[in-house]
Amino acid sequence: MRQAHGRLTVATRGAGLVEITDAVTTWLDAQGITDGLLTVFCRHTSASLLINENAASAVRRDLERYFQRLAPESRDYEHDDEGPDDMPAHLKTALTNVSLGIPVHDGRMMLGTWQGLYLFEHRTAPHRRTLALHVIGE
Repeated sequence: MRQAHGRLTVATRGAGLVEITDAVTTWLDAQGITDGLLTVFCRHTSASLLINENAASAVRRDLERYFQRLAPESRDYEHDDEGPDDMPAHLKTALTNVSLGIPVHDGRMMLGTWQGLYLFEHRTAPHRRTLALHVIGE
């Protein structure tokens, strides 16, 4: 049994989905582990991770609009230390995932045909987000 860990930095342009499938695949390929489990962990409280369709860009736009309606910016939140987009970002993170576990077989993530990995930036300003990567297997 072997394991490897690393970090991936993702630059965002503000709120929205950033596909990270290729970057994670490149990192995984370099580890030389063919069968096991990959964990991707977002080290932030105002960004999250999703596995979702990567073929139709309308899916991304619909997801972004849905979450904006679900947790809109508002002056009604008690927590507003970093501005009106801060608490909605925390709510969106709480409703999604900060960690993904993905099986690896034959050196590849076992994603479905139309699945991709996404960092979901919930703040309106650009950020540099750090993801922790870990793979264990043979």
